[in-house]
Amino acid sequence: MLFNSIEFFLFFPLVTAIYFMLPHAFRWMWLLLASCVFYMFFIPSYILILFLTIVIDYYAGIRIAAAEEGNKKKWLWFSIVSTCLVLGVFKYYNFFVENWNNVAHLLGWNYSVSALQMILPIGLSFHTFQSMSYVIEVYRGNQKPERHFGIYSLYVMFYPQLVAGPIERPQNILHQFYEKHALSYANVSAGMQRMVWGLFKKVVIADNLAQFVSPVYEHAGTVSWMYLAIAVVFFSFQIYCDFSGYSDIAIGAARVMGFRLMENFKLPYRSTGVGMFWSKWHISLSTWFRDYVYIPVGGNRRGAARTSLNLFLVFAISGLWHGANWTFVVWGILHGLWLVIENRMNVRWEGRWKLLVGTMFTFVGVSFLWIFFRATSFDQAIQVMNGIVTFQSQGGALPGVFVPLSGQVIIGKILMLLVFILVDRRVTEIVLGERSMRSNRKIWLFAFLLASLALFGQWGKVDFIYFQF
Repeated sequence: MLFNSIEFFLFFPLVTAIYFMLPHAFRWMWLLLASCVFYMFFIPSYILILFLTIVIDYYAGIRIAAAEEGNKKKWLWFSIVSTCLVLGVFKYYNFFVENWNNVAHLLGWNYSVSALQMILPIGLSFHTFQSMSYVIEVYRGNQKPERHFGIYSLYVMFYPQLVAGPIERPQNILHQFYEKHALSYANVSAGMQRMVWGLFKKVVIADNLAQFVSPVYEHAGTVSWMYLAIAVVFFSFQIYCDFSGYSDIAIGAARVMGFRLMENFKLPYRSTGVGMFWSKWHISLSTWFRDYVYIPVGGNRRGAARTSLNLFLVFAISGLWHGANWTFVVWGILHGLWLVIENRMNVRWEGRWKLLVGTMFTFVGVSFLWIFFRATSFDQAIQVMNGIVTFQSQGGALPGVFVPLSGQVIIGKILMLLVFILVDRRVTEIVLGERSMRSNRKIWLFAFLLASLALFGQWGKVDFIYFQF
């Protein structure tokens, strides 16, 4: 079920109302049932895959806690390998088959492996990592094994963050399913404000920008360098508003019911370096890789060379996590190289003007690397980059895509984006509770957001970008 769909606008108030009407003892059942219905709106049968990973990790957590020291690691690896195997089959099998067949062809071998005809279960990477965080924390002794199978299932299935995060840690969310949440004006108000802001970012900003970005990338070899450059900048804001918008809606929906999910974005484009950027972008994933990959392989404890290698490996793995395509791997590797260089050079931006230069440099660099993330192939990525760098001009837009690329439309989207940039920091700090605003001004602000949703929102079944991961 999409957050920007009619179905969700019926689903959310109904689930929330019944949640508060039910006795506390039955609320977990209702949330688990609602979460199953939410997930089954995509491909119903794939809930069985999710159920399989839940059973494996639930059982493994109990066995890890009960096992002798020597056997704890065996159960940990049993859980990790099992859940990663499910992810590997659905997400990476065809990718490796394609590359294997390419190598076989180059070597002149006369056989090939057949690909599987299957669709990636939505959100599989997210709930795989959430399940893994649970068994790792149980193994480390930071979390007691959850013996209530229904509560553990809800930990994995909780509908607000089921499909695209935030990737929660068991210490933050499991205990909340046992707590009794009373209907609170403060929670409802804060949650609804967060949801309105998230919807604004998704359907007003991201989906409007997508109308320009998509045709430009599709015709990357034939449109002018100026269209390509604008599309690259637009995509930077499209993916930010699309993904952070999802996180806002998820956090807000949970908050209405009294649950507190972790923050996932904190104004990442105001960063003065790539390291700072990744401390503010997709925080739940960045900290996941830090705690479960980077630190276990040595972190920064084994010298500068090993630290650089660890950073490089983590970002290469992160790129592959995002998608089974070499464009994602290269995107991750380039971010890793950038961070290594930044750390080795000990880059620091101090002073007002230097901070401004650092912020602009980081934004331009991140935006340029987003080309690999957005492009569907290396050829398309090279076309976009080559067109921008060489200032190649093919005479403007193609006739078939003239309307989304017309001057009037571009100016309108630029003005819309400028308005967003002006209000982004203030509204984000308000919904995060870091800035106060007089009630009458807040009413006018959210009235503006609601009016924008009604007038400029691109409503319909437009998927969130991160659903593909």
